[in-house]
Amino acid sequence: MKKLILLVLLVTTVLAGCKKTEEPIIEPVEVCYGKGFEYSEDLEYTLVWSDEFDIDGAPNEEYWKYDIGGTGWGNNELQYYTKDNVIVEAGLLIIEARQEDYSGRDYTSTRLVSKGEASFLYGVIEVKAKLPYGTGTWPAIWMLPTDWRYGGWPDSGEIDIMEHVGYEMNVVHGTVHTGSYNHIKNTQKGDSIVVDNVHEEFHVYKIEWLPDKIHFYVDDELYYTFENKWIDCPTENQWPFDEYFHLILNIAVGGNWGGVQGVDEDIWPQRMEVDYVRVYQSEEINNLVVE
Repeated sequence: MKKLILLVLLVTTVLAGCKKTEEPIIEPVEVCYGKGFEYSEDLEYTLVWSDEFDIDGAPNEEYWKYDIGGTGWGNNELQYYTKDNVIVEAGLLIIEARQEDYSGRDYTSTRLVSKGEASFLYGVIEVKAKLPYGTGTWPAIWMLPTDWRYGGWPDSGEIDIMEHVGYEMNVVHGTVHTGSYNHIKNTQKGDSIVVDNVHEEFHVYKIEWLPDKIHFYVDDELYYTFENKWIDCPTENQWPFDEYFHLILNIAVGGNWGGVQGVDEDIWPQRMEVDYVRVYQSEEINNLVVE
């Protein structure tokens, strides 16, 4: 009898141990990008990085690297980018686009990048520059993601601080591209402003990049703000701008946009001259960043 009771207890214990436990139901957490941040309207900024171009010669190799090649760069551009089309002289960075045969291309230029040397997340980026002149020129001051967290272009984003196409002189463009908003879909977000004498006078091209919006300025005049104001919960497709980006300075020749009206063969060489590049950041904004 004792053996029977022991057997019954053993079987009951085993069955109890085999009883299936219910898995907890985990509700998916909705993540909203570029929303829900609170910060002061009048932020205080401190200079954290700059190049004043005060040493003659090649650009500072601790600040800048080069993109090299003549692949068309995704836009059917005509130039070959080299290290030889740039110099620092008399306090200015000078990028010169030339008409010359080089590795199967009819034009040369330079594309400077800060990737690998300096990347930034939020802040004020300002560049004082004088632009080239004429049909076929396409200078740009812009930013691309350093780590491409959300995938290749355009999913990880692009910030065009300044673009100018020479067939439409004195019209300056500020634009962002994302997975949802980009020129392939003709949904890119941006605006333009008329600026006098961009090829004869220096102007300051600037963005204020915040955790939920990006302001675009020329000479401290605000002309566009990118913000997902009408979307309750943006995804990374609308706001991939919570990752580090690096700076790019270049002159393209021709291409899908710069070459819409062809290339004037009588204007070369053409220069973009840069007085300074400065980056400021706010401690208040930096404290909002979750790595």
